Amino acid sequence: MILRIESKEQLNICLDIIHKSFQTVADELNLTKDNCPSHTAFIPIEKLISQFENNTPMFLYQYNGNFVGYFSLSVNDDSVELNNLAVLPEYRHLGIGKKLVDYAIVYSKNTIGASKIRIGIVEENSTLKKWYERIGFVHIGTKKFEHLPFTVGFMEKDFIE
Repeated sequence: MILRIESKEQLNICLDIIHKSFQTVADELNLTKDNCPSHTAFIPIEKLISQFENNTPMFLYQYNGNFVGYFSLSVNDDSVELNNLAVLPEYRHLGIGKKLVDYAIVYSKNTIGASKIRIGIVEENSTLKKWYERIGFVHIGTKKFEHLPFTVGFMEKDFIE
């Protein structure tokens, strides 16, 4: 079941899922609060509070009574950006990530009126990149940011069929 975040009290649940999910990536890349403080594994609660207060669409995934997944959407002109897609490590490979992406697409098309969805990923994470490609995303470029010790890859999926 996917639920839209309706209260600030739910943000600590979201933060816990984000931290635990992205910590696996941080560990793989040897990222710490010292060498990459802006990585999602270290996101502060204030960022989620700000997003909530700005009416950012934020969602939790409930599986067998437990909250195990999360994502948010940034709305642009004709597109949305999928942010912080997270599934707790012990619940991966159950199709939850795909359900979250599918829900984000339906919500973006029907509620927001967007024509495409975009995402930024760690370019060096070839497994994740291939997963997004399998579900219809196309790689559109990369960018190296000075404050990040990895390259960001950009992918998108058009809704026009």
